[in-house]
Amino acid sequence: YDLKKPDAHMMQQKNDILPFEDVTHIEKLSAKYNASLFMIALHNKKRPHNLVMGRLYEHTLLDMVEFGIENYKGLKSFKVQKISKGIKPLLVFNGELFENNHEFNRIQNLLVDMFQRDQAEKIRLQGLEHVLSFTAVENKILLRSYRILLKKSDCKIPRIELDEIGPRADLICRRTKLASDDLFKQACKKPKQLKVKKKKNISMDNLGTTFGRIHIGAQNINNIQTRKMKGLKKTIAEKKAGIKRKNIENNNNTKRSKAGS
Repeated sequence: YDLKKPDAHMMQQKNDILPFEDVTHIEKLSAKYNASLFMIALHNKKRPHNLVMGRLYEHTLLDMVEFGIENYKGLKSFKVQKISKGIKPLLVFNGELFENNHEFNRIQNLLVDMFQRDQAEKIRLQGLEHVLSFTAVENKILLRSYRILLKKSDCKIPRIELDEIGPRADLICRRTKLASDDLFKQACKKPKQLKVKKKKNISMDNLGTTFGRIHIGAQNINNIQTRKMKGLKKTIAEKKAGIKRKNIENNNNTKRSKAGS
């Protein structure tokens, strides 16, 4: 829950939920809180230290995985500096099982949905603070969490060190309930309403404001008819002075033409 803050809601009441037996209550909570991901901690004699992760599509169960937790060490057990809330983590997946095993490949996809935040188009080096590492070994997934430390180096690229900050856990895959390939493909489709058709010379910023670009040829601004305003009209005295000036110029031109002939 601490890794998902502030994008998660913790239920305060204890709910007697067995998701692999009945998922109806989870689907109702999903519709109530408009949540597509869930995580439940369970403990009983048959399956001690249990963790169930799942996701829903249109408030109906899509995928669900049950893990047994071993070698757990919480955030408070690591006496180191913590990361800031809301930091986007780097997700690292190690192991051939994530590529070669269909079940582990779907679990990897679920973990990405569970722990990723908003996708960023541009990355600032100083903003890279957190790494979540998932390593697939046999039937286990080793979860490790690190803080990125940027150290000085002899070149422009800083030297990177990792400091484990927790939590740490070994996740043993116990049970899975995965959607069929057809349903999974349908859930991954992007709605037509969200598909933005590219239009020439039209762009949109992050706030949804649309900008258009117009290309026009060269214009002769000397012939533009401007609006006539009373404040720009010549007074009677200015008109008489202008007429007098034109008459003087005409007389001078006449005298010059006679002298030249």
